[in-house]
Amino acid sequence: MKEPQPTLESLRAAVAAATTPAERASALNQLAEELERQNQYAESLAAAEEAKSLAKQTGELPAMAKALCLQGIAHHGRGDDHTALPLLEESLNLYEKIGDRSGVARVLNNTGLVYRNLSEYAKSLEYFSHGLALYEELGDRSGVATATNNIGTVYGSLSEYAKSLEYFSHALALYEELGEHSGIASVTGNIGIVYRSLSEYPKALEYYLRALALHEELGERSGVANVTGNIGSVYKSLTEYPKALEYYTRALALHEELGEQSGIAHVTGSIGTAYNFLAEYPKALEYYSRALALHEKIGDRTGAAAVTGNMGIVYSSLSEYAKALEYYSRALALHEELGDRSSAAIVTGNIGNVYKNLAEYPKALEYYTRALALHEELGDRSGIARVTGNIGEVYKNLAEYPKALEYLSRALALFEELGVRLGVVAFTKSIGLLYAKKDFSEYNPAKAEELLLQAIAINEELGTKDQLYSAHKSLATLYEQEGRFEEALTHFKKFQEVKEEVHSEEAKKKAIQVEQQRQIAEMEKRTAAERARAKATEELLHKTLPPSIADRMISGERQIADRFDSASILFADVVGFTPMTARMPASAVLEFMNFVFAHFDAIAAKHGCERIKTIGDGYMAACGAPIECADHAERIARMAMEMLEDVALPASITEHLPPNTEFEIRIGLHTGSITGGVIGTGKLAYDIYGDTVNTASRMESHGEAGKIHVSEEFAAALSSAIKTGELPITLEERGELNIKGKGTLRTYFLNQVIP
Repeated sequence: MKEPQPTLESLRAAVAAATTPAERASALNQLAEELERQNQYAESLAAAEEAKSLAKQTGELPAMAKALCLQGIAHHGRGDDHTALPLLEESLNLYEKIGDRSGVARVLNNTGLVYRNLSEYAKSLEYFSHGLALYEELGDRSGVATATNNIGTVYGSLSEYAKSLEYFSHALALYEELGEHSGIASVTGNIGIVYRSLSEYPKALEYYLRALALHEELGERSGVANVTGNIGSVYKSLTEYPKALEYYTRALALHEELGEQSGIAHVTGSIGTAYNFLAEYPKALEYYSRALALHEKIGDRTGAAAVTGNMGIVYSSLSEYAKALEYYSRALALHEELGDRSSAAIVTGNIGNVYKNLAEYPKALEYYTRALALHEELGDRSGIARVTGNIGEVYKNLAEYPKALEYLSRALALFEELGVRLGVVAFTKSIGLLYAKKDFSEYNPAKAEELLLQAIAINEELGTKDQLYSAHKSLATLYEQEGRFEEALTHFKKFQEVKEEVHSEEAKKKAIQVEQQRQIAEMEKRTAAERARAKATEELLHKTLPPSIADRMISGERQIADRFDSASILFADVVGFTPMTARMPASAVLEFMNFVFAHFDAIAAKHGCERIKTIGDGYMAACGAPIECADHAERIARMAMEMLEDVALPASITEHLPPNTEFEIRIGLHTGSITGGVIGTGKLAYDIYGDTVNTASRMESHGEAGKIHVSEEFAAALSSAIKTGELPITLEERGELNIKGKGTLRTYFLNQVIP
């Protein structure tokens, strides 16, 4: 039974628990290995680097060899293959020195992967073959299966699909024999890739779906995400773009769930490609830009180069050739810098396409010739066939028809040999169009008809509708040229029908629906968290700010500053607070203040007043701000009178107070104009300003315990309500007082009428 994979947490704990440098180096290597498996290359590199340093100190060569190998693997994962190679070479030398043949085999295998990435296929096969032989010698059948699978991928890159399938079948049989279900899933997916390259889409889907089921059964969510994306690519080739987007969206969600930045970047780019085929170019560029930013963020230069080239394709489709050349040149420079000759060859061919579209045929031929040489050097027969055909198209445009036929026929023969039916159909159609040219010495409408009908049949069989409608149009043009108008009309109608089906508003609507569903799912995830944060923020704002101000801030108002021509301000202070609480425990002091202020808050709310702030044992409230009202003086007077009523303190507070302690407060009131607003950017607070506030504060500080001390202005504001008996209070003239900072003021005490 397969042992459960150690978690990152347990591996980090093992590193922390290591007591000797040797133990720590070993634990770090294990951690680096798991991090690399999860595509967390930066952290993997750091762990392996520390392991190497510790192993060097202790002279532990096996640990050092492993650390070097892991560093090489991580650099390869990041697309930095030129840095990976010397590290792997050093690791190989150490493993050979200590006689660890299993380690040697592993490094050979990983070096093969690097050379494959660098498009050095001969070298890649050499390393994989050496690794395979060593695994066979060691009797390591799992290693044999892995190396065999890797050799299959190289032959796939070389377009030697029969050979590729031969190696994959052998690897699959080995994994099945060993019962290694993860290996079975991996190879099954690789077989799907070959059939997709051969344009055998039903077979590709069959293998992908089988691989998907295996990954799901094993709980390998990363494998599920990768295969789901590959299924999307098959549907893209079949011009079933809504279905392609559906699978891409599923794959993207899985990669996001797993936090696999590399997978997110690749699938985002694939969605861009689907929109490019739908001729939704702004959308394609949006996704490519997003993918490019992701690749750059994680340091994946290979991915960044590929997406840059794809952006060139979009600009070429938009006939923005200057921009297309700019992006292609950038992509080419990146691929050359990375040593990725296969991608460099493709981009060189794409630059040739731009010059062909610009009718700059000598330049187009120059780039095609360069691309052809690169593909030939690599042994990439699919690339050779494609570029050979493009050269034929240039000669056709130059009306050099014999030369065009020579190149197009060569391309067709290569694709037939490779079994790539999509290539076969493209050049069958192209040769058919050549025979339809009246100025061609070998003009042959019957041959042209035969070839175009063949192209239609193959496209119908493959389900490649974008190529199918083009073939119908070509045949309609031929029939019209030959005066066969009824047949021309039939095929022109078919051209219109299939084209509309591929690029119909319905297809675009479906694609948009898929995109919207993805955005909704994304938004739902975000808004669930945002809603929780917003609710918490809203609650906090309502607790720290007056409700009307909190609501204004929540609705988006950021600068709140209001002028109030008439409002009333209350200041209250607990008399003798400092000596009263000097010997009380801190918890009891806080309980006391919370109780008192909560009691005052309840009274304020009852009378439509608003607590502004507390300062130590001081309490400040307002009425008429931030919500204006005409009777603010009456309301705050009622509040003040109720605040003077006895407060029944709970036993948990009174037990800490000195015996016979009397709880008394001093209150001051004033009326006038004020400014109110929110201050602060981090910690927010609502506050009020102006001379009115200062005067109210002076009324409190110059007042007496158990009394409400008010200004002449406040008394005047209440006079009408007192005269009519609406307010059961009397005003007791205190006389003129010299108030600090205010001079001489006439003030009053506000007394409640006792019935």
